[in-house]
Amino acid sequence: MSGVEHLPPWAAVITAVLLLMGAAVTVIGSLGLLRLGTFYERVHAPTLGTTLGTVFIAAASMVFFSVLQSRLVLHEILIVALGAATTPIALTVLVGAARFRDTAERAQLVEPDER
Repeated sequence: MSGVEHLPPWAAVITAVLLLMGAAVTVIGSLGLLRLGTFYERVHAPTLGTTLGTVFIAAASMVFFSVLQSRLVLHEILIVALGAATTPIALTVLVGAARFRDTAERAQLVEPDER
């Protein structure tokens, strides 16, 4: 038994709502990855979905385990902080690499003047 039967109804509702919101935001970010056209458009939607979805799911976990254990559980704050720090950094690195590649490809298309 996981102790779910001892969870008060108000905590169960808050946990369920937060989990559904986190899942919905993550799915919307994934759909943005599929629907958007260019790489620069595609890279933006999943990073927003990942960051905000993680915040909602971690908040649901904090509510659930804090109520069950009768003490404040804050381990998830570390997960959210690391995710919020690393996801935008990864986005910046990916976009920078793509811009470098695009610039190099454009430079190869332009032929030097023959004098």
